[in-house]
Amino acid sequence: MDLFLYFRARNWPVVAGYALFISMMAIGYFYNVTFVQLGLKDLGERVLGLPATAVTQQMALLALLTSLVALAVGFGMQRRGWSTHFLRKLQLALLVVVVQTGLTAVAPHVASQTQFLLWIIVCSLALGVGVPATFSLTVDLIPVRDRGYAAAAITAVAYFAAAAFPGSWQIEPFSRLMLLIMVPGVLALAVLVGLGSSGRTFVAVWLAELAQNHKRPQFGHGRFLRGGSGRIDRRFLGFVGLIFAIFFVDSLGFLRIVDTPILVDGAWQAVTQTPRLIIAVTHVIAALVAGVLYSYLNERHLFYWIFGLFALTHLSYTFRVWLLPQTTVAALGTPMLYATAVSLYTVVNFALWADLSTPQTVSRNTAVGVAFSGWAATFLSTALAIQWQTRGVPLDEHLRLVQALALLFLLGMLLLAIRPLKWGVKP
Repeated sequence: MDLFLYFRARNWPVVAGYALFISMMAIGYFYNVTFVQLGLKDLGERVLGLPATAVTQQMALLALLTSLVALAVGFGMQRRGWSTHFLRKLQLALLVVVVQTGLTAVAPHVASQTQFLLWIIVCSLALGVGVPATFSLTVDLIPVRDRGYAAAAITAVAYFAAAAFPGSWQIEPFSRLMLLIMVPGVLALAVLVGLGSSGRTFVAVWLAELAQNHKRPQFGHGRFLRGGSGRIDRRFLGFVGLIFAIFFVDSLGFLRIVDTPILVDGAWQAVTQTPRLIIAVTHVIAALVAGVLYSYLNERHLFYWIFGLFALTHLSYTFRVWLLPQTTVAALGTPMLYATAVSLYTVVNFALWADLSTPQTVSRNTAVGVAFSGWAATFLSTALAIQWQTRGVPLDEHLRLVQALALLFLLGMLLLAIRPLKWGVKP
Protein backbone atom coordinates (compact mmCIF):
# COMPACT_ATOMS: atom_id res chain seq x y z
CA MET A 1 0.00 0.00 0.00
CA ASP A 2 1.17 3.50 -0.81
CA LEU A 3 -0.23 4.59 2.55
CA PHE A 4 2.70 2.94 4.33
CA LEU A 5 5.11 4.89 2.14
CA TYR A 6 3.41 8.14 3.11
CA PHE A 7 3.60 7.16 6.77
CA ARG A 8 7.32 6.46 6.55
CA ALA A 9 7.86 9.71 4.66
CA ARG A 10 5.82 11.57 7.33
CA ASN A 11 3.62 13.00 4.63
CA TRP A 12 0.86 13.84 7.09
CA PRO A 13 -1.37 15.81 4.70
CA VAL A 14 -1.82 12.76 2.46
CA VAL A 15 -2.30 10.46 5.47
CA ALA A 16 -4.94 12.83 6.80
CA GLY A 17 -6.55 12.80 3.35
CA TYR A 18 -7.01 9.03 3.57
CA ALA A 19 -8.71 9.41 6.95
CA LEU A 20 -10.94 12.25 5.74
CA PHE A 21 -12.14 10.40 2.65
CA ILE A 22 -12.73 7.05 4.34
CA SER A 23 -14.62 8.59 7.28
CA MET A 24 -16.82 10.78 5.07
CA MET A 25 -17.74 8.01 2.67
CA ALA A 26 -18.27 5.37 5.37
CA ILE A 27 -20.65 7.60 7.32
CA GLY A 28 -22.47 8.57 4.14
CA TYR A 29 -22.93 4.98 3.04
CA PHE A 30 -24.02 3.85 6.50
CA TYR A 31 -26.61 6.65 6.40
CA ASN A 32 -27.92 5.50 3.03
CA VAL A 33 -28.23 1.78 3.77
CA THR A 34 -29.89 2.31 7.16
CA PHE A 35 -31.63 5.65 7.60
CA VAL A 36 -32.63 6.20 3.96
CA GLN A 37 -33.33 2.71 2.67
CA LEU A 38 -34.86 1.16 5.81
CA GLY A 39 -35.82 4.20 7.88
CA LEU A 40 -37.90 5.93 5.21
CA LYS A 41 -39.83 2.75 4.53
CA ASP A 42 -40.66 2.54 8.23
CA LEU A 43 -41.55 6.25 8.35
CA GLY A 44 -44.00 5.93 5.49
CA GLU A 45 -45.64 2.64 6.42
CA ARG A 46 -45.60 2.50 10.23
CA VAL A 47 -45.46 6.13 11.37
CA LEU A 48 -47.61 7.78 8.70
CA GLY A 49 -49.74 4.74 7.93
CA LEU A 50 -49.39 5.23 4.19
CA PRO A 51 -50.30 2.37 1.88
CA ALA A 52 -47.36 0.50 0.43
CA THR A 53 -48.16 1.85 -3.04
CA ALA A 54 -47.73 5.43 -1.79
CA VAL A 55 -44.39 4.57 -0.19
CA THR A 56 -43.38 2.91 -3.46
CA GLN A 57 -44.10 6.11 -5.35
CA GLN A 58 -42.13 8.20 -2.86
CA MET A 59 -39.10 5.91 -3.07
CA ALA A 60 -39.25 5.98 -6.85
CA LEU A 61 -39.40 9.79 -6.72
CA LEU A 62 -36.37 9.83 -4.42
CA ALA A 63 -34.42 7.71 -6.89
CA LEU A 64 -35.44 9.77 -9.90
CA LEU A 65 -34.77 13.19 -8.37
CA THR A 66 -31.46 12.12 -6.83
CA SER A 67 -30.28 10.78 -10.16
CA LEU A 68 -31.34 13.88 -12.10
CA VAL A 69 -29.77 16.27 -9.60
CA ALA A 70 -26.56 14.23 -9.51
CA LEU A 71 -26.31 14.34 -13.29
CA ALA A 72 -26.96 18.09 -13.42
CA VAL A 73 -24.43 18.82 -10.68
CA GLY A 74 -21.84 16.40 -12.08
CA PHE A 75 -21.97 17.89 -15.56
CA GLY A 76 -22.09 21.39 -14.09
CA MET A 77 -19.00 20.76 -11.97
CA GLN A 78 -17.11 19.55 -15.02
CA ARG A 79 -18.17 22.56 -17.07
CA ARG A 80 -17.16 25.03 -14.34
CA GLY A 81 -13.87 23.27 -13.63
CA TRP A 82 -14.90 22.28 -10.11
CA SER A 83 -13.90 18.65 -10.71
CA THR A 84 -10.32 19.74 -10.04
CA HIS A 85 -11.19 22.37 -7.39
CA PHE A 86 -10.58 20.53 -4.12
CA LEU A 87 -11.79 23.20 -1.70
CA ARG A 88 -14.98 23.77 -3.72
CA LYS A 89 -15.80 20.07 -3.46
CA LEU A 90 -15.28 20.19 0.31
CA GLN A 91 -17.59 23.19 0.52
CA LEU A 92 -20.28 21.34 -1.42
CA ALA A 93 -19.83 18.31 0.83
CA LEU A 94 -20.25 20.51 3.91
CA LEU A 95 -23.46 21.96 2.48
CA VAL A 96 -24.80 18.47 1.86
CA VAL A 97 -23.95 17.25 5.37
CA VAL A 98 -25.58 20.30 6.98
CA VAL A 99 -28.81 19.72 5.04
CA GLN A 100 -28.82 15.98 5.73
CA THR A 101 -28.26 16.55 9.44
CA GLY A 102 -31.26 18.86 9.55
CA LEU A 103 -33.37 16.36 7.63
CA THR A 104 -32.31 13.57 9.97
CA ALA A 105 -33.37 15.61 12.99
CA VAL A 106 -36.84 16.43 11.65
CA ALA A 107 -37.63 13.05 10.04
CA PRO A 108 -39.24 11.44 13.13
CA HIS A 109 -41.52 14.49 13.40
CA VAL A 110 -42.91 14.25 9.86
CA ALA A 111 -46.66 14.03 10.38
CA SER A 112 -48.33 13.95 6.97
CA GLN A 113 -47.90 12.68 3.44
CA THR A 114 -47.31 16.24 2.21
CA GLN A 115 -44.49 16.75 4.71
CA PHE A 116 -43.07 13.37 3.74
CA LEU A 117 -43.09 14.39 0.08
CA LEU A 118 -41.35 17.68 0.89
CA TRP A 119 -38.76 15.78 2.96
CA ILE A 120 -38.13 13.43 0.02
CA ILE A 121 -37.61 16.34 -2.39
CA VAL A 122 -35.12 18.17 -0.16
CA CYS A 123 -33.29 14.92 0.59
CA SER A 124 -33.03 14.17 -3.12
CA LEU A 125 -31.49 17.58 -3.78
CA ALA A 126 -28.89 17.07 -1.07
CA LEU A 127 -28.04 13.51 -2.08
CA GLY A 128 -27.81 14.51 -5.73
CA VAL A 129 -25.24 17.19 -4.93
CA GLY A 130 -23.38 14.84 -2.62
CA VAL A 131 -22.76 12.10 -5.18
CA PRO A 132 -20.41 13.97 -7.55
CA ALA A 133 -19.01 16.24 -4.83
CA THR A 134 -17.84 13.43 -2.54
CA PHE A 135 -16.98 10.66 -5.00
CA SER A 136 -14.84 13.06 -7.04
CA LEU A 137 -12.67 13.67 -3.96
CA THR A 138 -11.09 10.30 -4.75
CA VAL A 139 -8.65 11.85 -7.23
CA ASP A 140 -7.49 14.33 -4.57
CA LEU A 141 -7.20 12.05 -1.56
CA ILE A 142 -6.60 8.42 -2.60
CA PRO A 143 -3.77 7.26 -4.90
CA VAL A 144 -4.77 4.83 -7.64
CA ARG A 145 -2.91 1.86 -6.15
CA ASP A 146 -4.77 2.17 -2.85
CA ARG A 147 -8.31 2.76 -4.09
CA GLY A 148 -9.33 -0.84 -3.60
CA TYR A 149 -8.03 -0.79 -0.03
CA ALA A 150 -9.71 2.55 0.72
CA ALA A 151 -12.99 1.21 -0.68
CA ALA A 152 -12.53 -1.88 1.50
CA ALA A 153 -12.12 0.28 4.60
CA ILE A 154 -15.24 2.30 3.74
CA THR A 155 -17.27 -0.85 3.15
CA ALA A 156 -15.99 -2.58 6.29
CA VAL A 157 -16.79 0.35 8.57
CA ALA A 158 -20.23 1.05 7.07
CA TYR A 159 -21.46 -2.54 7.01
CA PHE A 160 -19.99 -3.45 10.39
CA ALA A 161 -21.92 -0.57 11.94
CA ALA A 162 -25.09 -1.44 10.01
CA ALA A 163 -24.99 -5.15 10.83
CA ALA A 164 -24.08 -4.67 14.49
CA PHE A 165 -26.69 -1.92 14.99
CA PRO A 166 -28.48 -2.92 18.21
CA GLY A 167 -31.76 -1.04 17.68
CA SER A 168 -34.88 -1.88 15.73
CA TRP A 169 -35.15 -0.84 12.10
CA GLN A 170 -37.34 2.14 12.85
CA ILE A 171 -36.95 5.82 12.02
CA GLU A 172 -36.59 7.01 15.64
CA PRO A 173 -33.53 4.93 16.66
CA PHE A 174 -31.98 5.48 13.24
CA SER A 175 -32.39 9.24 13.67
CA ARG A 176 -30.89 9.29 17.17
CA LEU A 177 -27.88 7.24 16.13
CA MET A 178 -27.20 9.23 12.98
CA LEU A 179 -27.37 12.54 14.85
CA LEU A 180 -24.78 11.30 17.33
CA ILE A 181 -22.48 10.71 14.37
CA MET A 182 -23.43 13.57 12.07
CA VAL A 183 -23.44 16.54 14.45
CA PRO A 184 -19.75 16.12 15.42
CA GLY A 185 -19.00 15.40 11.76
CA VAL A 186 -20.64 18.62 10.63
CA LEU A 187 -18.70 20.63 13.19
CA ALA A 188 -15.40 19.00 12.26
CA LEU A 189 -15.94 19.49 8.53
CA ALA A 190 -17.04 23.10 9.07
CA VAL A 191 -13.86 23.83 11.02
CA LEU A 192 -11.79 22.13 8.32
CA VAL A 193 -13.37 24.12 5.50
CA GLY A 194 -13.25 27.35 7.51
CA LEU A 195 -9.57 27.01 8.38
CA GLY A 196 -8.78 25.85 4.86
CA SER A 197 -10.42 28.92 3.40
CA SER A 198 -8.57 31.34 5.70
CA GLY A 199 -5.17 30.75 4.08
CA ARG A 200 -3.26 31.43 7.32
CA THR A 201 -3.23 28.07 9.11
CA PHE A 202 -1.41 24.77 8.77
CA VAL A 203 -4.77 23.29 7.73
CA ALA A 204 -4.86 25.65 4.76
CA VAL A 205 -1.32 24.58 3.84
CA TRP A 206 -2.29 20.90 4.04
CA LEU A 207 -5.42 21.41 1.95
CA ALA A 208 -3.44 23.37 -0.62
CA GLU A 209 -1.03 20.45 -0.89
CA LEU A 210 -3.86 17.95 -1.26
CA ALA A 211 -5.39 20.17 -3.94
CA GLN A 212 -2.35 19.47 -6.12
CA ASN A 213 -2.59 15.68 -5.88
CA HIS A 214 -4.85 15.28 -8.91
CA LYS A 215 -2.01 16.61 -11.08
CA ARG A 216 0.25 13.76 -10.00
CA PRO A 217 0.10 10.53 -12.07
CA GLN A 218 -0.26 8.32 -9.00
CA PHE A 219 -3.55 10.11 -8.22
CA GLY A 220 -4.90 11.42 -11.49
CA HIS A 221 -4.74 8.54 -13.99
CA GLY A 222 -7.39 5.92 -13.19
CA ARG A 223 -6.39 2.27 -13.22
CA PHE A 224 -8.97 1.22 -15.82
CA LEU A 225 -8.67 4.36 -17.92
CA ARG A 226 -8.21 3.68 -21.62
CA GLY A 227 -6.95 6.37 -23.97
CA GLY A 228 -6.55 8.98 -21.24
CA SER A 229 -9.78 10.88 -21.94
CA GLY A 230 -12.18 9.42 -19.38
CA ARG A 231 -15.04 9.79 -21.83
CA ILE A 232 -18.42 8.11 -21.52
CA ASP A 233 -18.23 5.43 -24.19
CA ARG A 234 -19.73 1.99 -24.76
CA ARG A 235 -17.31 0.41 -22.32
CA PHE A 236 -18.18 2.89 -19.57
CA LEU A 237 -21.91 2.40 -20.14
CA GLY A 238 -21.33 -1.35 -19.97
CA PHE A 239 -19.99 -0.92 -16.45
CA VAL A 240 -22.98 1.25 -15.56
CA GLY A 241 -25.29 -1.52 -16.75
CA LEU A 242 -23.45 -4.20 -14.78
CA ILE A 243 -23.40 -2.25 -11.52
CA PHE A 244 -27.08 -1.33 -12.05
CA ALA A 245 -27.88 -5.02 -12.37
CA ILE A 246 -26.00 -5.82 -9.16
CA PHE A 247 -27.69 -3.12 -7.07
CA PHE A 248 -31.08 -3.98 -8.55
CA VAL A 249 -30.82 -7.70 -7.75
CA ASP A 250 -29.47 -6.99 -4.28
CA SER A 251 -32.18 -4.55 -3.20
CA LEU A 252 -34.99 -6.50 -4.87
CA GLY A 253 -34.11 -9.54 -2.79
CA PHE A 254 -33.00 -7.87 0.43
CA LEU A 255 -36.12 -5.73 0.95
CA ARG A 256 -38.26 -8.89 0.94
CA ILE A 257 -35.80 -10.79 3.09
CA VAL A 258 -35.79 -8.14 5.83
CA ASP A 259 -39.61 -8.15 5.87
CA THR A 260 -39.64 -11.91 6.50
CA PRO A 261 -39.15 -12.73 10.21
CA ILE A 262 -38.05 -16.33 9.63
CA LEU A 263 -35.13 -15.05 7.53
CA VAL A 264 -33.93 -12.22 9.79
CA ASP A 265 -34.88 -13.18 13.35
CA GLY A 266 -31.88 -15.48 13.59
CA ALA A 267 -29.54 -13.12 11.75
CA TRP A 268 -29.77 -9.31 11.31
CA GLN A 269 -32.62 -8.98 13.82
CA ALA A 270 -31.48 -11.63 16.29
CA VAL A 271 -32.32 -10.95 19.93
CA THR A 272 -28.75 -11.67 21.01
CA GLN A 273 -25.78 -9.71 19.74
CA THR A 274 -23.67 -12.70 18.66
CA PRO A 275 -25.34 -13.43 15.27
CA ARG A 276 -25.21 -9.75 14.33
CA LEU A 277 -21.55 -9.52 15.27
CA ILE A 278 -20.75 -12.63 13.21
CA ILE A 279 -22.40 -11.05 10.16
CA ALA A 280 -20.64 -7.74 10.87
CA VAL A 281 -17.24 -9.43 11.08
CA THR A 282 -18.02 -11.33 7.88
CA HIS A 283 -18.62 -7.99 6.17
CA VAL A 284 -15.25 -6.73 7.38
CA ILE A 285 -13.30 -9.81 6.28
CA ALA A 286 -15.09 -9.93 2.92
CA ALA A 287 -14.45 -6.23 2.34
CA LEU A 288 -10.74 -6.60 3.04
CA VAL A 289 -10.52 -9.57 0.67
CA ALA A 290 -12.48 -7.60 -1.93
CA GLY A 291 -9.99 -4.75 -1.61
CA VAL A 292 -7.16 -7.12 -2.48
CA LEU A 293 -9.13 -8.66 -5.36
CA TYR A 294 -9.92 -5.22 -6.75
CA SER A 295 -6.25 -4.27 -6.68
CA TYR A 296 -5.10 -7.35 -8.59
CA LEU A 297 -7.95 -8.67 -10.76
CA ASN A 298 -9.16 -7.12 -13.98
CA GLU A 299 -12.67 -5.79 -14.38
CA ARG A 300 -14.15 -8.87 -16.00
CA HIS A 301 -13.05 -11.29 -13.28
CA LEU A 302 -14.38 -8.99 -10.56
CA PHE A 303 -17.85 -9.17 -12.07
CA TYR A 304 -17.64 -12.97 -12.42
CA TRP A 305 -17.12 -13.17 -8.67
CA ILE A 306 -19.93 -10.74 -7.90
CA PHE A 307 -22.64 -12.32 -10.06
CA GLY A 308 -21.54 -15.82 -9.11
CA LEU A 309 -21.84 -15.06 -5.39
CA PHE A 310 -25.23 -13.39 -5.82
CA ALA A 311 -26.57 -16.33 -7.81
CA LEU A 312 -25.38 -18.74 -5.11
CA THR A 313 -26.76 -16.54 -2.32
CA HIS A 314 -30.28 -16.22 -3.69
CA LEU A 315 -30.31 -19.89 -4.64
CA SER A 316 -29.55 -20.64 -0.98
CA TYR A 317 -32.42 -18.44 0.20
CA THR A 318 -34.79 -20.02 -2.31
CA PHE A 319 -33.96 -23.53 -1.06
CA ARG A 320 -34.21 -22.31 2.52
CA VAL A 321 -37.80 -21.06 2.04
CA TRP A 322 -38.77 -24.12 -0.01
CA LEU A 323 -37.45 -26.67 2.52
CA LEU A 324 -38.38 -24.90 5.77
CA PRO A 325 -41.13 -22.41 4.90
CA GLN A 326 -42.31 -21.71 8.46
CA THR A 327 -39.15 -22.20 10.51
CA THR A 328 -36.68 -19.65 11.82
CA VAL A 329 -33.21 -21.10 11.34
CA ALA A 330 -30.32 -19.88 13.47
CA ALA A 331 -27.67 -21.09 11.02
CA LEU A 332 -25.77 -18.13 9.58
CA GLY A 333 -24.27 -19.68 6.45
CA THR A 334 -26.59 -17.96 3.98
CA PRO A 335 -26.51 -14.52 5.68
CA MET A 336 -22.71 -14.73 5.78
CA LEU A 337 -22.63 -15.62 2.09
CA TYR A 338 -24.93 -12.68 1.41
CA ALA A 339 -22.68 -10.36 3.42
CA THR A 340 -19.69 -11.52 1.38
CA ALA A 341 -21.40 -10.80 -1.94
CA VAL A 342 -22.60 -7.37 -0.81
CA SER A 343 -19.19 -6.35 0.49
CA LEU A 344 -17.53 -7.37 -2.77
CA TYR A 345 -19.75 -5.31 -5.05
CA THR A 346 -19.72 -2.32 -2.68
CA VAL A 347 -15.92 -2.17 -2.78
CA VAL A 348 -16.03 -2.23 -6.57
CA ASN A 349 -18.64 0.53 -6.70
CA PHE A 350 -16.64 2.85 -4.45
CA ALA A 351 -13.42 2.50 -6.42
CA LEU A 352 -14.48 1.87 -10.02
CA TRP A 353 -15.79 5.25 -11.20
CA ALA A 354 -12.69 7.25 -10.31
CA ASP A 355 -10.58 4.56 -11.96
CA LEU A 356 -12.52 5.16 -15.19
CA SER A 357 -11.99 8.93 -15.04
CA THR A 358 -9.51 11.75 -15.33
CA PRO A 359 -9.51 14.58 -12.76
CA GLN A 360 -11.40 16.69 -15.31
CA THR A 361 -14.15 14.10 -15.88
CA VAL A 362 -14.45 12.49 -12.45
CA SER A 363 -17.46 14.52 -11.26
CA ARG A 364 -19.42 13.76 -14.43
CA ASN A 365 -18.45 10.09 -14.53
CA THR A 366 -19.18 9.45 -10.86
CA ALA A 367 -22.53 11.21 -11.24
CA VAL A 368 -23.49 8.98 -14.17
CA GLY A 369 -22.12 5.84 -12.55
CA VAL A 370 -23.41 6.25 -9.02
CA ALA A 371 -26.71 7.93 -9.94
CA PHE A 372 -27.78 5.37 -12.53
CA SER A 373 -26.18 2.21 -11.22
CA GLY A 374 -26.49 2.93 -7.50
CA TRP A 375 -29.31 5.24 -6.52
CA ALA A 376 -31.68 4.55 -9.39
CA ALA A 377 -31.24 0.79 -9.21
CA THR A 378 -31.49 0.58 -5.42
CA PHE A 379 -34.64 2.61 -4.98
CA LEU A 380 -36.41 1.46 -8.14
CA SER A 381 -35.92 -2.12 -6.99
CA THR A 382 -37.05 -1.09 -3.50
CA ALA A 383 -40.22 0.30 -5.02
CA LEU A 384 -40.74 -2.88 -7.07
CA ALA A 385 -40.18 -5.11 -4.03
CA ILE A 386 -42.80 -3.18 -2.05
CA GLN A 387 -45.21 -3.38 -5.00
CA TRP A 388 -44.77 -7.14 -5.36
CA GLN A 389 -45.38 -7.60 -1.65
CA THR A 390 -48.50 -5.42 -1.81
CA ARG A 391 -49.89 -7.47 -4.69
CA GLY A 392 -49.48 -10.63 -2.65
CA VAL A 393 -46.56 -12.21 -4.52
CA PRO A 394 -45.56 -15.18 -2.31
CA LEU A 395 -42.14 -15.14 -0.68
CA ASP A 396 -40.88 -18.21 -2.53
CA GLU A 397 -41.98 -16.79 -5.89
CA HIS A 398 -40.37 -13.43 -5.13
CA LEU A 399 -37.05 -15.09 -4.28
CA ARG A 400 -37.24 -17.33 -7.36
CA LEU A 401 -37.65 -14.25 -9.55
CA VAL A 402 -34.63 -12.63 -7.91
CA GLN A 403 -32.68 -15.85 -8.33
CA ALA A 404 -33.63 -15.98 -12.01
CA LEU A 405 -32.35 -12.43 -12.52
CA ALA A 406 -29.07 -13.22 -10.76
CA LEU A 407 -28.56 -16.34 -12.88
CA LEU A 408 -29.46 -14.41 -16.03
CA PHE A 409 -26.78 -11.80 -15.37
CA LEU A 410 -24.25 -14.50 -14.48
CA LEU A 411 -25.05 -16.26 -17.75
CA GLY A 412 -24.50 -13.00 -19.59
CA MET A 413 -21.06 -12.66 -18.00
CA LEU A 414 -20.19 -16.24 -18.95
CA LEU A 415 -21.23 -15.53 -22.54
CA LEU A 416 -18.88 -12.56 -22.52
CA ALA A 417 -16.13 -14.92 -21.41
CA ILE A 418 -16.80 -17.15 -24.40
CA ARG A 419 -17.17 -14.27 -26.84
CA PRO A 420 -15.57 -11.23 -25.17
CA LEU A 421 -16.50 -7.72 -26.16
CA LYS A 422 -13.98 -4.91 -26.39
CA TRP A 423 -13.53 -4.18 -22.71
CA GLY A 424 -9.92 -3.26 -23.18
CA VAL A 425 -8.65 -6.31 -21.26
CA LYS A 426 -8.19 -9.96 -22.03
CA PRO A 427 -10.75 -12.37 -20.57
